[in-house]
Amino acid sequence: MITYVLKTLWRHRTRTLLTVTGAAVAMFVFCFVGSVQEGLKRLTTGSDADRTLIVFQENRFCPTTSRLPEDYSRKIRDVPGVRDVMPIQVWTNNCRASLDIVVFNGADPAHIQKSRPIELTSGNWQQFASQRDAAIVGRNVANRRGLKTGDQFSIGDISVKVAGVFESTVPSEENLIYTSLTFLQYTRGLDSAGLVTQHEVLLTDDADPDRVATEIDAKLRAGSVATKTRRKGAFQASTLSDLVDLIGFAHWLGYACVGLVLSLVATTTVMSVQDRMKEYAVLQTIGVRPLTTLRLVLTESTVLCLVGGVGGTFLALAALGFGGFAIGAEGATIAFRPSPGLAISGTLVSFAVGMAAGIAPAIQAATIPIVNALRQA
Repeated sequence: MITYVLKTLWRHRTRTLLTVTGAAVAMFVFCFVGSVQEGLKRLTTGSDADRTLIVFQENRFCPTTSRLPEDYSRKIRDVPGVRDVMPIQVWTNNCRASLDIVVFNGADPAHIQKSRPIELTSGNWQQFASQRDAAIVGRNVANRRGLKTGDQFSIGDISVKVAGVFESTVPSEENLIYTSLTFLQYTRGLDSAGLVTQHEVLLTDDADPDRVATEIDAKLRAGSVATKTRRKGAFQASTLSDLVDLIGFAHWLGYACVGLVLSLVATTTVMSVQDRMKEYAVLQTIGVRPLTTLRLVLTESTVLCLVGGVGGTFLALAALGFGGFAIGAEGATIAFRPSPGLAISGTLVSFAVGMAAGIAPAIQAATIPIVNALRQA
């Protein structure tokens, strides 16, 4: 019967091709939306997001407006529950939402190597640590900008020499460029000597993040600049608040794509059944049971949806894998990455929609009286 279904679909190949293409396009968009949602979830949840604190200037948003004394790190280290502190100077070419945001993080090279889950695919740490204007570049940034080890890269007032390209198990890291802290502090035009954008606080295993955050702000309240300390995940969610709302709205776009596939495949299947009523009547006269007819129509709609949906899903995964897409705002970036979860959800949604789209026409084909079907012909 599978051969029969395939021949039926091939008989009306133009209609079949248009339906498969429409399903592929809709599932392509569905997977892109899912990738954005996964990227936001990775950025704002997990052990790193919950067990790391960010000390930022109070009532400031864009990194260029937060200017904390670097020596705050000494006071933060004295707070019980703090394991380590990394002062970071952040510079970005655009504080608003952008698909091509460039973010520099300046920190001590030894701290970066120790605390960041990154691995150099080219270049070496020694050059990065010893050369003042050296930088290591995330893989996504390198691909977008066409950078490789040894290149000179300039944007705004910053000009660096690429000492290496790195990849990371954390997708958002691959959208960053790391330099030494002193380089960003003393770059002409930034005027940040002795100042940093934020302090990243690593906690001991038994520390309560909320208690430590409160104690840090209380300890620094007497300083020259007031601070607001939050968990890293909460800080990034707040930084990306506008994008979070937009991504929440895009969630409905994903549902709309599923509805589009359902409508498209159901319409095609109904048209196919209407065209072949006499054929189904003949099948019943030669002994084909109504349940078999039901399965034939359901198989037809499911094959249509699976071929288009799975094709669109894997095209989306390929585009995400090679494109290195990301969107960011105020120095935080959301990376769009393919994942096994996206592949599985795309396949399951395609199968479920194919079955749902075929139920009504399948019942119609299986229950129509033979005499009525022959008269319609």
